[in-house]
Amino acid sequence: MQIGVYGSGYLGTLVSACLADFGTPVICCHPDSSRMVAMAQGNVPFFEKNLNEVIKRNVRAGRLAYSTDMEAFARRARVIFLAEDSPEHLADHVLRIARLAPKPPVLSLVTPVSVGTASGIERRLTEAGLKATLVSQPVFFTPGCAVEDFNWPDRIILGTGSNEAVLAIKQIFHPLVMRGVPVIVTNHETAELIRESATAFVATKISFINELSNLCERVNADAVSLSLALGLDKKIAPRCLQPGAAMGGLFAESDMDSLAELAREKGVSLKVLSAAREVNHSLADRLVEKISGMVDSVQNKDVGILGLAFKPNTNSVAGSSSVRLAQGLIAKGARVRAYDPVAIPEARLELNGTVNYCESAYAAAEGVDALVVGTGWPEFRALDFDRIKHLLKRPIIVDTKNLLDSVRLRAMGFEYAGVGRG
Repeated sequence: MQIGVYGSGYLGTLVSACLADFGTPVICCHPDSSRMVAMAQGNVPFFEKNLNEVIKRNVRAGRLAYSTDMEAFARRARVIFLAEDSPEHLADHVLRIARLAPKPPVLSLVTPVSVGTASGIERRLTEAGLKATLVSQPVFFTPGCAVEDFNWPDRIILGTGSNEAVLAIKQIFHPLVMRGVPVIVTNHETAELIRESATAFVATKISFINELSNLCERVNADAVSLSLALGLDKKIAPRCLQPGAAMGGLFAESDMDSLAELAREKGVSLKVLSAAREVNHSLADRLVEKISGMVDSVQNKDVGILGLAFKPNTNSVAGSSSVRLAQGLIAKGARVRAYDPVAIPEARLELNGTVNYCESAYAAAEGVDALVVGTGWPEFRALDFDRIKHLLKRPIIVDTKNLLDSVRLRAMGFEYAGVGRG
């Protein structure tokens, strides 16, 4: 079966590469010729763990091709995944493909959309006298482990009334279906709501453990042990129950914005979601207060930040607590130095010229009043902390991800502060 993927951004790049890795021929199409040429050469415009290798492997094998010819693309592909990062022109793409296709295509809507989008597009198809079978197929990727998430999903959601479309997509995802990944078939609106609700639920879970971590600091309890104990309860599970990990990511804010707007339109109050978002956004302010307390005010102080990506193994800074922390410190009069293995170009766009970017963790630590671990890159565990101690103006480390060995660092003479830890 010939599969098409429309999109040249994060989702289109990821979906096309991973589908080709199943062994099925895939054409990724977009009118941006420079982007298509770059992708075919393996030049991915963002960092995502293992994705470059997947693309190169499948291009070499002839399973993954890139094209700007929309007409040929629509004629050849039996199933097309619409995987743009933004839904702005989604309906126009659907109508164009439906006009060009020799027979009604199956169009899977992977692009994040608000509730009611697919039904609205179906009405536009009917008004235009066109035919296509739409499937609402939300995906659940976390930047930094998106390839793994694609290959080991918790479930596959298909919002459609067409049994033929369900069978076609099950055939494409045969390796996952045979492995026992549950397939949930429902209507468009439910499928669309599942994505936004999942994001909101994770935000609530993260916000809850971060509120408890604040309590832990007041009563001499340990939030890491607390989260482990809670996570071992099968009703709760450990994923996304780590103190210090503020909710972030490419689509997280837009998902929650869309869900909150839908609730407002329908006259429904989502108080838990509102509270979770408030806690999520206030985490950076709380960390600024913590750092300020340790250095006797951050006004005219130098602070080094290790990590700007919102999580390890990605260059995305969307919703990054490290970026919000840098902004909060600067607003309080601090001078900020920062290092990240891959996210500095993206961070420059968010922080403009307010931060001094460094080429290494040691350069970020040189001469600062406090060093902050902002992203949980594993390489930060392996730093030479004896060298770090001599570089710092004061041996203060604030570990916002509870990444480091607090016992060892304190034994070395550091003033160490984690999140939710005594």
